[in-house]
Amino acid sequence: MKVLVAGATGALGKELVPRLVNAGHEVFAMIRSESNKARAAQLGAVPIIADALDRAQVEAAVRQAAPEVIVNQLTAIGHVDTRHFDRSFAATNRLRIEGTDNLLAAARATGVRRFVAQSNGAFTYTRTGGPVKTEQDPLDRAPIGQMAPMIAAIEHLEKAVLGATWTEGIVLRYGAFYGPGTSMAPGSEQLEMIRKRKFPVVGDGGGVWSFVHIADAAEATVAAVENRGCGVYNIVDDDPAPVAEWLPELAAMLGAKKPVRVPRFIGRLAAGQAGVVLMTELRGASNAKAKRELGWRPTHPTWRQGLQVMS
Repeated sequence: MKVLVAGATGALGKELVPRLVNAGHEVFAMIRSESNKARAAQLGAVPIIADALDRAQVEAAVRQAAPEVIVNQLTAIGHVDTRHFDRSFAATNRLRIEGTDNLLAAARATGVRRFVAQSNGAFTYTRTGGPVKTEQDPLDRAPIGQMAPMIAAIEHLEKAVLGATWTEGIVLRYGAFYGPGTSMAPGSEQLEMIRKRKFPVVGDGGGVWSFVHIADAAEATVAAVENRGCGVYNIVDDDPAPVAEWLPELAAMLGAKKPVRVPRFIGRLAAGQAGVVLMTELRGASNAKAKRELGWRPTHPTWRQGLQVMS
């Protein structure tokens, strides 16, 4: 099949494009600048330059590629400052709203039969009820102010993709990425903070995280491209875990001392209210539906295994 990947040179795109090529697909990479052309070509894709926020450019790119499937991996997430969470996600929120709308409009105009989009299942579920959520559970209906724009952008993307009755819309709610090119990669700032005991457990550390290795996320995306059907899927590993469990274990893997514990009010001063939410109130996610309907199984079924190899 012809597949157009928007965001092809990001952390996930760099894992996804070669897998699509190896599976026999003809892959086109929608990139923003000339500087990424060589990188896209090295991955095995045909580069097409277009600004995702320019509807005319996006439609021209889609017409040039004439894909059967579009994969939307548009993000602009750099260092996340939890004290200014809204600022850290502002550019990505815009891409998830305007970029998604532009891609969908181009897809409709050119008859694209399948549209796969990146969503977030790591930080977005309602913070009430049980510790592990399924795709039937709602996203956070009462997010704190700094996280509200991110939740709103995710909801916009999901409603737009799933509401596009003229194509097969698939939304992938990825867990927290780790592995090459992510914020949890060997030598990354986040792991170095843990190594240096600058990443404390806040409060009871009861926030439940669902992780996914970046390579497993890419494999799930290939499955979504190749399998028929519509809907939303959690793409996470088998082992959702509270911060109080995974953070000390990861510190031990890195050869560091146990993280310090600080009360919530100290955590709020250091990491903002968003940091406290991430540490104490998050809910994890179940991957049962993705396993059942996409036929996907994570190669790294637990973060323990994946992070141990990486450390």
